[in-house]
Amino acid sequence: MSEFNIVVTAGDGIGPEVVDEGVKVLDAIARKFDHKINYDYQLIGGISIDKYGSALTPEVLKKCRKADAVLLGAVGGPRWDNPNAATRLEDGLLALRKGLALYANLRPVKVLDMLANHTTLKAEVVKGVDMMVIRELTGGLYFGRPKRRYTTSKGRRGVDTMAYSEQEIARIVKVGFELARNRRKKLMSVDKANVLESSRLWRQVVVEISKDYPDIALEHVLVDTCAMRLIQNPKAIDVIVTENTFGDILTDEASVLAGSMGMLPSASLAGIPSPGSRVNGLYEPIHGSAPTIAGQNIANPIATILTVAMMLRYSFALEREAKTIEEAVLAALNEGYRTQDIMSEGMKKIGTKEMGDLVAAKILR
Repeated sequence: MSEFNIVVTAGDGIGPEVVDEGVKVLDAIARKFDHKINYDYQLIGGISIDKYGSALTPEVLKKCRKADAVLLGAVGGPRWDNPNAATRLEDGLLALRKGLALYANLRPVKVLDMLANHTTLKAEVVKGVDMMVIRELTGGLYFGRPKRRYTTSKGRRGVDTMAYSEQEIARIVKVGFELARNRRKKLMSVDKANVLESSRLWRQVVVEISKDYPDIALEHVLVDTCAMRLIQNPKAIDVIVTENTFGDILTDEASVLAGSMGMLPSASLAGIPSPGSRVNGLYEPIHGSAPTIAGQNIANPIATILTVAMMLRYSFALEREAKTIEEAVLAALNEGYRTQDIMSEGMKKIGTKEMGDLVAAKILR
């Protein structure tokens, strides 16, 4: 019997609802494959601000550091959106990423055949899309210094700094090359080297590292061109690697290809993933807290359930268990079951809990 310790931070809005279904599926996996999973429930986000005055307390960060993995729901809501607030939700997320050294954010975007008609794009454009977007997570504009607002004799000013060291670039780029090696062996490095000095360094380091990966077809693409190609010909893209701000924007754009953010998982890792290895990580669906639908049993839990599969694959080295979850999700969708966000005529509409029940039941068959 294998034993794992997971910190669960469900967060706000629909976070607790979808996390409950992720845990339900984890319990089914533990039962089927004889694992023991220990859960430690902690607060993060708005609910933590309300109770402790902080989006992430030092005590919770300490527990996350000791855990084998962290499962996060979603944080935020109108109650905590004041840009002048002394404590902001983003502070907790950034502190968690930095405190756990989670420098590599992995967002797979795979368009399932039965949902190819559910996007705003033509089915022939999105059908067959299967890409991995890798975003650098602890550098760039979100962490660079100086970062401040101030007033001059001419008015108010704001400053953010995009800064990268060659070490920060090298480690995330290696993640890209390694993942491309186990896929279609194509890596797109995205930058803005025609304008930004940090991007020129990025491109230089990528070229240097590429010499260790002669089997990978490397392409340098400007971020604006990448944004267009994600819509024009997404099937041609295998792996994208890029810096923090560009990755934040491009991954949300890429999510549109799948028809709903409720379908897409993510993993934030503290190392290079490879088959059979275990990497510390934080796992969360890419969607937000969606407070307007919280408590109505209509949120799609599939992104969280697939996020759990990523946890099993990368932090626990349990490939068979991860595939079991993915196959159970496919089976449910192939049978016509849909949550509200992916519902179409002729399908069978079910709620958040019912989708979790269905996937768990298929695992235990």
